[in-house]
Amino acid sequence: MRNVLTSVIAGIFLSTSAGSAFAADSGDPDWPCIQRKIDHLSIGVMWPTPIPEGAAPLPEELEEVAARLALRRVSEEDAREMVARVAADHPDFGTDDFGRLFQTAFAHIDRQRADIVAGIGRYAHNQARLSAELEELRAEMSRLEAADPPDYDRMDEVEKEIDWRVRIFNDRNRALTYVCESPVLLEQRAYAIAQIMLNAVDE
Repeated sequence: MRNVLTSVIAGIFLSTSAGSAFAADSGDPDWPCIQRKIDHLSIGVMWPTPIPEGAAPLPEELEEVAARLALRRVSEEDAREMVARVAADHPDFGTDDFGRLFQTAFAHIDRQRADIVAGIGRYAHNQARLSAELEELRAEMSRLEAADPPDYDRMDEVEKEIDWRVRIFNDRNRALTYVCESPVLLEQRAYAIAQIMLNAVDE
């Protein structure tokens, strides 16, 4: 089941135009996801022109717009309406202005994603620790079974502990498939917001 689900996620990942932001193998043997590990995305992959440096900060209301655009619970339709309102309220906005707005939204998304990537690493280490603990319990069970006379009380305790930890390990392993999808969804979110803003510039 896990291989099927990860294959589906890989298909989603490879089909997105933003997939090229994952540019290299992670080089991290502990990384559990099928997607390459990249701690931070590159804004240059998603925005076609250089964004001017040293520009004045965005007005507070546009900072709030950027923060809301970064939220996955805000639908793409709502995001388009928000960007359309910005364009209507700022008819002089050009590519550079929308670039600054996207840069701010992108920063929010990238921070969220970096936190998730770090969390996945911790998640994987916990799985590795749990796996090692299971191996120790199984080794103890083998020793108990070989003992003469067997300690049946302790064998019952170890068997229950193994069953409980196996359930936890398998549940977490299934959940990992969906956890691994989160960085991809955030990357797709950033790409979608960029396209919405670029379309607003062209209109």
